[in-house]
Amino acid sequence: MIRLRRLDHLVLTVRDMAATRAFYTRVLGMREITFGEGRKALLFNRQKINLHPADAPYPPHAAAPTPGSADICLLAEPPMADILRHLRACDVPVEEGPVRRTGATGPILSVYIRDPDGNLLEISVPADEAG
Repeated sequence: MIRLRRLDHLVLTVRDMAATRAFYTRVLGMREITFGEGRKALLFNRQKINLHPADAPYPPHAAAPTPGSADICLLAEPPMADILRHLRACDVPVEEGPVRRTGATGPILSVYIRDPDGNLLEISVPADEAG
């Protein structure tokens, strides 16, 4: 049996690399890095999101790399009120929420937004810490 430890990285296929990097750094506080031979990624804590351009994804890649097909839940620091204020200040519309959901470790309070490609991003805090 394989015993997995954690998610190391995931890949987003994007139409506009600059717009995606700007959104994730400005709105979500991620840090942009360059690795390999000029490839771009976004970092937060010990997590990494590699960015692949839709018109030339890096091999190997998904069978059908498509911008806007991701649905990602990101656990944030509470309180939810601060998250909502920040999203408003960044002119990022909340598509749904705050709503109660169930995350990997239990109840969460979530809001849903979209990135420049239309990927659904669920920004969540533990329900017992939502503030």
